[in-house]
Amino acid sequence: MPLVLGAGAALAGGAVTAGVAYYVTPKYYRVGYQPVQPVPFSHRVHAGQLGLDCRYCHNGVEKSWFSNLPGASTCMNCHNQVLKDDARLAIVRASATNNTPIPWVQIHHVPDYVYFNHSVHVTRGISCVECHGRVDQMDEVRQEKPLSMSFCLDCHRDPAAYIRPTDKVTKLGWQWSTNALEAEHLQEVNGKKFVHDWKVESLQSCSACHR
Repeated sequence: MPLVLGAGAALAGGAVTAGVAYYVTPKYYRVGYQPVQPVPFSHRVHAGQLGLDCRYCHNGVEKSWFSNLPGASTCMNCHNQVLKDDARLAIVRASATNNTPIPWVQIHHVPDYVYFNHSVHVTRGISCVECHGRVDQMDEVRQEKPLSMSFCLDCHRDPAAYIRPTDKVTKLGWQWSTNALEAEHLQEVNGKKFVHDWKVESLQSCSACHR
């Protein structure tokens, strides 16, 4: 009986551990998160079809730790002429008139105990697509990547596999070549060169992210 109970406890413990390891990770409960926003803003139209650079709206991303959201005045630069009376933009017009913020729902975030600086990554050739996916193909933005510790460490352990020319950071569909083998080779060669030339540090110590 003790042997049976011990084996049962071991199996139950293993099942609980496996369940927690999967179901309590960002990959399970965060990936796919797609809240309803107060304004139906389509990144597919603006960033994809119209080709607006990410930095037109998120203009602080190269010099700030966070990626700022645009004020309504930025939206109205175009929408004072384009769809200026459209009912879907009523909140944007009211925000611009009353100088009140649009109540966007945050999608991507890391815990408060994690330090992440957008400018450090963007100015060293890490594209928006690595953390946010193909936002330029999304009508409604959703979380594509888990943004977990293991996710971040994969990049920190081998930044050469992810880094790209800095002028291609916001070109989410860019690739070295349409030939997969050639693209892989160019990434390996140029990635190592960029890491060396730009003095990119492969930080893996706890203090790099937990300060």
